[in-house]
Amino acid sequence: PAVTSPCKILKCNSEFWAATSGSHHLGAEEAPEFCTALRAYAHCTRRTARTCRGDLAYHSAVHGIDDLMVQHNCSKDGPTSQPRLRTLPPGDSQERSDSPEICHYEKSFHKHSAAPNYTHCGLFGDPHLRTFTDTFQTCKVQGAWPLIDNNYLNVQVTNTPVLPGSSATATSKLTIIFKSFQECVDQKVYQAEMDELPAAFVDGSKNGGDKHGANSLKITEKVSGQHIEIQAKYIGTTIVVRQVGRYLTFAVRMPEEVVNAVEDRDSQGLYLCLRGCPLNQQIDFQTIRSAQATEGRARRKGPSLPAPPEAFTYETATAKCREKLPVEDLYFQSCVFDLLTTGDVNFMLAAYYAFEDVKMLHSNKDKLHLYERTRDLTPGNMAPTGTHPTLWVALLCLCWLCLL
Repeated sequence: PAVTSPCKILKCNSEFWAATSGSHHLGAEEAPEFCTALRAYAHCTRRTARTCRGDLAYHSAVHGIDDLMVQHNCSKDGPTSQPRLRTLPPGDSQERSDSPEICHYEKSFHKHSAAPNYTHCGLFGDPHLRTFTDTFQTCKVQGAWPLIDNNYLNVQVTNTPVLPGSSATATSKLTIIFKSFQECVDQKVYQAEMDELPAAFVDGSKNGGDKHGANSLKITEKVSGQHIEIQAKYIGTTIVVRQVGRYLTFAVRMPEEVVNAVEDRDSQGLYLCLRGCPLNQQIDFQTIRSAQATEGRARRKGPSLPAPPEAFTYETATAKCREKLPVEDLYFQSCVFDLLTTGDVNFMLAAYYAFEDVKMLHSNKDKLHLYERTRDLTPGNMAPTGTHPTLWVALLCLCWLCLL
């Protein structure tokens, strides 16, 4: 069954900004119409207040309404009927071609030093996490978890069960908060949910607001309802969010300096992209993969759980994953794992797009593929950790030559 959110703040946001796009750039004669739409917006948020108490986008919208009421001298009492719909003017009227240098990370922070070292983090599927240190984990992490939390932005994901009673989860909601930064950008909140991948922030804007360097933060829609990209040039960061099937994937490219910009170092323990999932939330991927190969289906450690769907056997799952992922790395293994635990072919596409995002965002092209560690081999097949199989064969041949 589809998982739906009772909080309807995205609907309130989209109705308000669809009705008023461009009106804050018009003359004073439009103020009554704008205030009418603003009151309707406030009324909509009040209707959904009870179910949105813990929603960051909701609280951002409420504060934004209060600010707009003051700016436009709007009375809280009056008509709330929606005004006529407006069409967006051509181009982004808030773009600035003369953004200050401080709003371009590479120009400002590294003018007289080496280029920054970029890192990558990604989350996809049931869910699989690649951290900024290239550690690959499969996790449970049901509910809301912070992916990134530093001085510049906060990213939180919510993972929900894929099937009733199963420990298989996937990302159903994503919230990104870009914090206000000098003369570059105002605070902006982006939120996506299943079947709702907006191409704008929750306030309807597509850039950093009214500050001089607003265009250093920008949203671009790559594929409608399926793929958006956020460029935050003032912190040298690129974020890719996709909806694949019913669920969301997340990928980011971020300078190491920004990754580690945390005032309270102790709080980094909750920062999944940096520290990974807690041990009690990690899944023994290789043990389960072995069970998949021998039993034809996945079994998770712990109490007895409902049997996973039988839509795929181990053989048919591996064959399906090879169609998009010919290299049998951890992205391929994740694909097999997810097909067996969910029976949903869209998880194969999630693994494929996650790897496509790695190819675009990872700065070290030699580290695109990740493989299982050789320490997990049985003693009779043990190879030295980090030794390439070809080199191991060459060493054995050399030993035979020495004996001859």
